[in-house]
Amino acid sequence: MIIVTTESIPGKEIKGVIGYVKGSTIQAKHVGKDILAGLKTLVGGEIKEYTEMMNQARQIAIGRMVEEAEKKGANAIVGFRLHSSAVMAGAAEIIAYGTAVTID
Repeated sequence: MIIVTTESIPGKEIKGVIGYVKGSTIQAKHVGKDILAGLKTLVGGEIKEYTEMMNQARQIAIGRMVEEAEKKGANAIVGFRLHSSAVMAGAAEIIAYGTAVTID
């Protein structure tokens, strides 16, 4: 599956537009990791526990978006975007979305 943030794919012709596809996940903080992250805020620096959590969440959301596109018969996604938002204290939603297309 080719995934691009642009509206076209260089060197490829879009043969058909299938439509909007998305994948999402909601990830909650782990209490143990939250304690470590809290300590990290005292000394500064990257909070690796959250970086790992968000990287995993992005991969899950993208994977679900790709599954939806494949079920609809697409072989590429254009206009790809990621969005995140807090849905409650200690939990974030990641949404991956774009337009499913068929290309040569």
